[in-house]
Amino acid sequence: MMKHEWKKNEKQFYLPKNKPELISIPKFKFFTIEGSGNPNDDFFAEYIGVLYSLSYGIKMSPRKGIEPKGYFDYTVYPLEGVWDLNDEARKSFDGTINKNDFVFKLMIRQPDFVDKDFALQILEQTKKKKPHILFEQVRFEEIIEGDCIQMLHLGSYDNEPVSFKLMESFAEQENYSRKSKTHREIYLSDARKVSADKLKTVLRFSVEKK
Repeated sequence: MMKHEWKKNEKQFYLPKNKPELISIPKFKFFTIEGSGNPNDDFFAEYIGVLYSLSYGIKMSPRKGIEPKGYFDYTVYPLEGVWDLNDEARKSFDGTINKNDFVFKLMIRQPDFVDKDFALQILEQTKKKKPHILFEQVRFEEIIEGDCIQMLHLGSYDNEPVSFKLMESFAEQENYSRKSKTHREIYLSDARKVSADKLKTVLRFSVEKK
């Protein structure tokens, strides 16, 4: 059986063009973890590390002799994050963003063959093998985003407001409004290895018909 590669098989969800488009996102399964603070600080990498060690634990499970029913080979999905501001920052928001005020939910999607029992089995195993306090905060969830507007953002994370303006005016034209100020980012580039001007990030927010 051919390896399932999200870059080839699920382009519509992960490789949009760099102009806004409307899309409906079905239910997907994720390992998730929530936190707060500046993503440029050292702690942030630990959250990411925990999600990747679980995701590779699932992918490599047949090598450990615990192949789940329906397993197929695949490429590990990219890191995603849903971003918001803390309550205090929201109350006094004047358009300027202080990254220390961020609250986030980071996640990595898991293939359809992963059910809750298998996810928790891998979580327990990985905890024993690579103990870390953050494993206690990891959840396995099914998330439906539904109707969204998304686009590919090229360049620094700090320039994202430019893309969001385009997306919001597109929403307006199509007679949609944003459901909330939270948004999702899907990281197609490794920020440690790619210069800021070459970063590729999918930006997405949920919308509803006006």
